[in-house]
Amino acid sequence: MGNKPLGQLIVVLGLVIVVVGIVTMRGWLGWFGHLPGDVRVERPNARIYVPIVSMLLISILFSVLSYVLRRLF
Repeated sequence: MGNKPLGQLIVVLGLVIVVVGIVTMRGWLGWFGHLPGDVRVERPNARIYVPIVSMLLISILFSVLSYVLRRLF
């Protein structure tokens, strides 16, 4: 009975990995990294890219996912 939460966690993580794999293979995240708040500076000798809004979006997504997983387990 003590291994049931661990088994559920492994199943949920497996489903998340499958969904992420499908999304990346289909190219549904082509817009990611090109959001309006991402800073991009291109000079002749250098390129600087700071994905501020993209990382903020990932942070919010992981926070919500963490909250949901804590509620389930």
